[in-house]
Amino acid sequence: MAIQRTEILRRLYAQRDAGRPIVGCGAGTGISAKMAEAGGSDLIIIYNSGRYRMAGRGSLAGLLSYGDANAIVVEMAAEVLPVVKDTPVLAGVNGTDPFRLMPVFLRQLKEIGFSGVQNFPTVGLIDGAFRANLEGTGMGYALEVEMIRQARELDLFTSPYVFDADDAVAMARAGADQLVAHVGLTTAGSIGASVALTLDEAIDRVMTIAEAGRSVRSDILVICHGGPFDEPENVGVALGRMPGIAGFFGASSIERLPTERAIRGQVEAFKELRLAVSEPVGAR
Repeated sequence: MAIQRTEILRRLYAQRDAGRPIVGCGAGTGISAKMAEAGGSDLIIIYNSGRYRMAGRGSLAGLLSYGDANAIVVEMAAEVLPVVKDTPVLAGVNGTDPFRLMPVFLRQLKEIGFSGVQNFPTVGLIDGAFRANLEGTGMGYALEVEMIRQARELDLFTSPYVFDADDAVAMARAGADQLVAHVGLTTAGSIGASVALTLDEAIDRVMTIAEAGRSVRSDILVICHGGPFDEPENVGVALGRMPGIAGFFGASSIERLPTERAIRGQVEAFKELRLAVSEPVGAR
């Protein structure tokens, strides 16, 4: 069931003010979402990369032409929304999709039962000549900003990914409730990224993003995501060095890494078992 934006904000500010981090969880399956809620997740976010990630593919699969990202989110809603009882569920929306009437699609997401949105897939993860050509041919980040603005007008909770100070200013002006400072793909695990910022570099980027967003609205929430922010210990160290950062959003770090460890460990434990000694066949 969708939860009102004002209620989501009340809960999130209460968490922050009590000194507890806001924890958003990416979910690629119904069981991931169900267990994230059981663990106390403040927000659950579903988008196409979650499906690919839990299929053993890297998260960047969500940026390639392997499927209709917005259609996949609607499909995933049928798996996730019925099992989540009292946690806001956000839809990852491909804001650059040229085959959607975005205000219509956003209304559909709200009617389905989503409480808010995030901009994913996002061209913010693309750089170089390809990014320049996307921007130059009308498929740039500005469309994601516009999607967030339209979602805000529909009173959906908005929690966009931002990658630098300019993104933070643009999304804050569009009315974003919470900025997710994205510092790159999560590095750990079997399909983690091989290139990432150091922890010091990631902290500096998050603080730069937060300062930019708060230059527009002093009350905007800012949380961190990605790169070296992978395990609770690392995130705890980082949050201790980032005054004013209200929490963390985990996707691979919430569902992929624990799943990899748990399944492998369980199989290894079963393989360590020994059968009862019996008389060899044909020995009599």
